[in-house]
Amino acid sequence: MKTDDFIGMLASGITPVDRHALAKRFSVAVLAGLVVATLLVTIILGVRPDLATVATTPIFWAKIAFPLSLMIGALSVVTRLARPGVTPGTGSLLIGAAVAAVWAGTLYVLMTAVPDTRVAIILGKTWRVCAMNITLLSIPGFIAVFWALRGMAPTRLSLTGACGGLLASAMATIAYCLHCPEMEAPFWGAWYLLGMLVPTALGALLGPRWLRW
Repeated sequence: MKTDDFIGMLASGITPVDRHALAKRFSVAVLAGLVVATLLVTIILGVRPDLATVATTPIFWAKIAFPLSLMIGALSVVTRLARPGVTPGTGSLLIGAAVAAVWAGTLYVLMTAVPDTRVAIILGKTWRVCAMNITLLSIPGFIAVFWALRGMAPTRLSLTGACGGLLASAMATIAYCLHCPEMEAPFWGAWYLLGMLVPTALGALLGPRWLRW
C-alpha cells in the first residue's frame, strides 16, 4: 500500500468533534442530578411544611447559598479537569470561600451562644440522619456526573473524581434544604459538609478506575 493511500484510509470516516460536547453532557448531568434529588426529597422525605414561610427569611437563602456555591465551584473545576492538561482554575477558590464562610458563621454563632446550648446547636434535631440522607440523595447525580466525565478525557483522575463527587453531593444538598429543618450555620458546617465529604471521597477512590481511558 502506498503512503498516500494509507494516509487516506486513516483519514476516512473522520467526523468533526462537537465543540459543545462538554457543555451538553454536563448540562444533562446537572439537570438530572438536581431534578432527581428534588423528586426524591419531595416523594420520600417530604418538603418541610413551613417552607413558604422560611423562604422569606435571609437565613434560609444563606443555607441554600452554601451548597449552591460549592456546586458552582465544583462544576467549574470538574469541567476544566474533564479536558487533558487543564488546571482546576478559580472554581477551587469559590469552594474554599464557601467552606470558610460557613465555618466563620459557625464560630460566630457558637461564640455568641450560651455555652450550655452549643452542643445542641451543632447537633440540631436531625444530626443522626442528615449526612446519610445527603449521601443517598447524591447517588443519581453521582452517576450522571461520572457519565458526563466518561465521555471526556480527564487525566487527573482522583482529583476529577473527587470534584465530581462534590458536585453530585452539592446538588443533593440543595434539594435536601427543602426538607431539612435546621437553620443554624454550625449544623451546616458539620453535618452538611460530612454528607458531602462521603461522595467526594468516594469519587476520589473511584476516579482512577471509572475515568481511565
